[in-house]
Amino acid sequence: MPNTNLPAAAVVTLRAPDGVIVRLTNLGATLMAVETPDRAGRFANILLGYDDPSDYPAAGGADPDAYLGATCGRFANRIAGAAFVLDGVRYPLSANEAPNHLHGGARNFHHAMWTIVAADDRHVTMTLHSPDGDQGYPGALDAVADFTLADDGELAIVYTAMTTRPTHVNLVSHGYFNLSGDPRNSILDHQVSIDSTHILAIDAANLPTGERLAIAGSPFDFMVARPIGSRIDGEEEQLRHAGGYNHNYLLDMAGMRPVARLHHPASGRTLIVSTDQPGLQLYSGNFLGGRFAPRSGVCLEAQHWPDSPNRPDFPITRLNPGDTYRAETRLRFGVG
Repeated sequence: MPNTNLPAAAVVTLRAPDGVIVRLTNLGATLMAVETPDRAGRFANILLGYDDPSDYPAAGGADPDAYLGATCGRFANRIAGAAFVLDGVRYPLSANEAPNHLHGGARNFHHAMWTIVAADDRHVTMTLHSPDGDQGYPGALDAVADFTLADDGELAIVYTAMTTRPTHVNLVSHGYFNLSGDPRNSILDHQVSIDSTHILAIDAANLPTGERLAIAGSPFDFMVARPIGSRIDGEEEQLRHAGGYNHNYLLDMAGMRPVARLHHPASGRTLIVSTDQPGLQLYSGNFLGGRFAPRSGVCLEAQHWPDSPNRPDFPITRLNPGDTYRAETRLRFGVG
């Protein structure tokens, strides 16, 4: 749901000595562009996004809302039935993907104008106050999004948050990458590897069933690098549910570590994703629309598992007063 009453958004540009450029806006703490070189040294934008913040659906833009580069919250991904029970109290949430809740609700964090509290050419920090009851969530939440571009062009994204009442939090940077540098190209020729042997099975609504599926030898097995398109259109039930890949890969809880690598053979560009989170959502852009065609971008979203507030056997997403939520993802751009 676009918010046409927002003030004008700011754009911040980060620059690394190796030439990598990252552009962001405080509308939704959103990544707008990432410019990196190919093997011949030619720079191009490898992130799906718009040149002007006013073009984003959250600001009233005409394209379908695909959360391009946005910070999603309070809880990214899906919550079944748009509700959860916490300490014996049931909290109904915004059912923006009726009957379920997606990426924080109809007025989620990517619709909000974050406050820039610090910025230079290598770093920007933004804050957001989410009041008690926002989209149905208990507790007032103060969130911080911190983006830092290192000397070698690695982008670190750190989210922190504190609450006044027990609540659930799962903040995600929802970037769609196309390492060819041309969004007219499909990402099906991109090779991906993911350090995971299991995914969460999903149902027809893209909600986890609770089953942890071993994926060795299946179309979901990316322990060895494979083209995204090599098995995406098979008859496997899980592929049919999502129209391709839209699945949470289960990661070992081993602190900050590399968990995925994306490679575009034609340009040589690479992206290595490191995180401290327990899951990685592989989304092949199956339902992109408007200016960007389906499968013109791929997401590798480091996160907690979907529907965790309703799944006590999943990694915990509860945040209590006095504690600090923290999630970190690092994106290392290169050529290989």
